[in-house]
Amino acid sequence: MTKLKLMIKIRLLIYCVLLIAPIFVSAQDLKSPNGELEMQFDLKDGRPQYQLKYKNSTVIKPSFLGFELKGSSLKDGFEIGNIKNSSVDTTWNPVWGEESTIQNSYNELVVELVQPSDKKTLNIRFRLFNDGIGFRYEFPIQPNLKHFVVRDELTEFNLTGNHKAFWIPADYDSNEYSYTTSKLSEVDAWKDPAISFGNKETNRPDQFGVKTPLMLKSEDGLYINIHEAALIDYPVMELHLNKENFQLVAELAPDVLGNKAYLRTPFQTPWRTILVSDKAEDILASRMILNLNEPSKIEDESWIEPMKYMGVWWEMQIGKSRWDYTNNLDEVSDEGKLIPHNNHAANTKNVKRYIDFASENGIKGLLVEGWNIGWEEWLSGQEENFDFVSPYPDFDVKEITEYAEEKGVKMIMHNETGASASNYDRKMESAFKFMNKYGYNAVKTGYVGSVSPRGEHHDGQWMVKHLMRSIKTAANHKVMINIHEAVRPTGLQRTWPNFMSSEAGRGNEWNAFSTGSAPEHETILPFTRLIGGPMDYTPGIFKLKNYAPAAPQRQMHSTLAKQLALYVTIYSPLQMAADLPENYKDHMDAFQFIKDVAVDWDKTYILEAEPGNYVTIARKAKAKDEWFIGAVTDENQRTSTIKFDFLPKNRKFLATIYEDGKNADWKQNPESYTIRKVIVDSRSDLKQNLAPGGGVAISVKEATPHEIKSFKKI
Repeated sequence: MTKLKLMIKIRLLIYCVLLIAPIFVSAQDLKSPNGELEMQFDLKDGRPQYQLKYKNSTVIKPSFLGFELKGSSLKDGFEIGNIKNSSVDTTWNPVWGEESTIQNSYNELVVELVQPSDKKTLNIRFRLFNDGIGFRYEFPIQPNLKHFVVRDELTEFNLTGNHKAFWIPADYDSNEYSYTTSKLSEVDAWKDPAISFGNKETNRPDQFGVKTPLMLKSEDGLYINIHEAALIDYPVMELHLNKENFQLVAELAPDVLGNKAYLRTPFQTPWRTILVSDKAEDILASRMILNLNEPSKIEDESWIEPMKYMGVWWEMQIGKSRWDYTNNLDEVSDEGKLIPHNNHAANTKNVKRYIDFASENGIKGLLVEGWNIGWEEWLSGQEENFDFVSPYPDFDVKEITEYAEEKGVKMIMHNETGASASNYDRKMESAFKFMNKYGYNAVKTGYVGSVSPRGEHHDGQWMVKHLMRSIKTAANHKVMINIHEAVRPTGLQRTWPNFMSSEAGRGNEWNAFSTGSAPEHETILPFTRLIGGPMDYTPGIFKLKNYAPAAPQRQMHSTLAKQLALYVTIYSPLQMAADLPENYKDHMDAFQFIKDVAVDWDKTYILEAEPGNYVTIARKAKAKDEWFIGAVTDENQRTSTIKFDFLPKNRKFLATIYEDGKNADWKQNPESYTIRKVIVDSRSDLKQNLAPGGGVAISVKEATPHEIKSFKKI
């Protein structure tokens, strides 16, 4: 070969490399630590996109990323700048939770995107775990993007087919819906409220919306869950569905002007999360959402204590008594005082009755609702509905506090805001000082109604910031907080472990004032609402029929044994024994499980699970050789297979089984149950019958020699 020909070939080779170089620069691959999940990122005509595969099967087809800002765009015209790869494999210990030790193992890719035309920079950070992916947008400090308004987030999740979905509508103000199970093509939740209420002539394929966490199951058996993590200073992400191509697109809750978020650099969005597995149990076992949150910001965590509690609450829900002190604010006595009606629940004598029962049965906390002035107007739309420090005349704060302390019961404060969040903002500091004065170490807050400031949504940026202010203020005053009518959780309990629980879903209370929830509801919740964090579901109702005086036909869609099982399958570090003391007194043998069951755990084992059908979970109590098992089913009778291989080997244990009675049925015979005891070890295998709408709860403790001789082994 001549020197000239060699030079020509070298130049041609360099030219070809230069031609294909952008392809190699723009395409970035990232694999999970075990290699089963693979993400690819690239630019298509200057637009960032990603795709996701699990065991070589496509989970998410190429999907675009980006933003529309007020006055500019961050969706195209990008070039790739710096690229950084890293890996992490550590463990950490939560203050409380479903595990005492959590592994945090992932591979990370950070891509810097630059818009040469506008001189703007947007970074996207991807973390790939063995059980899923999290990615977020990061806006670094830069001259041309100091503060800005988000009009739309353009994140896409392009699915591969018409998956089965477990969904609730994308309502900006409520999470409290029953779940619908359907194909994506059958979703009929409308994203425009005007359409929702009957104006459906526009039947466009892109007008449908659902909430996250969204649980999906593909036709080839993949379980997929889409949600978000670390929601701070940013609106909630809903998902809008195009049923023609099964595309999901992020839609942020807007403010009254239609804007989605007001940001300043530096800023990072919440993580967008996708859990994936071919086993349903892996979805429930995932701790990825927690791992994507920052470590605890509370230095002294010693005052944070999981506990069970009771409440002067259910009796108002079922219509036996009332929250308000008087029926009519205009009706006063000759002395100018309000004339009370005769069934205000939060009176000193009644509260003491609950304190006595809680004390006698080892229940550490008591919540009292309706104690403070303002309930007559709480949903009137008045801005100044509560002051959070003024009790009704029949509620003696000092006397009740001293009585509870004498009995070893901690009082739990209740701050219902009537969704007047601006009022609570102004009075929050005085409210928490009041709690400190009277020794309340926990508070339940609530936001029923239309949000004030007017035009804001429960899921909007303003309310997300407000809720975070309440969590931080509670931490400053060493008070644990449980928030109702909140945004659905996103793992923030890692960063703020005083944020113990929240409602943010359709709880057990719906059986008190509505037609209730179908028996399958509690088999769907672990795959949806609970993916982001604990739920104050308020289990433990024992009177399952004829409990609502105004609606005698109403009943729970559950057996009594299932109510016990919920203490294990629906996790919260604050677990309520929700029924009335008198309803427990007839079933104290079953109430023993509520007394025994733990609220903080060393380890969790997902034994069986299928969304919408059944869930069986075992947990080991923290720092104790005690285990508790809960299994629940839908409306179908089922045989649950419970393997005890999580128990230590070569030891014998006493299992106390609280099971559905022979003829139990949620509809016809819900309160039928039996209790039996057997000896088990790590080789035991229990075939357990679950009645329609039923369940089983099992406590497991080390067996004594006498018990080993006395009870049958399985």
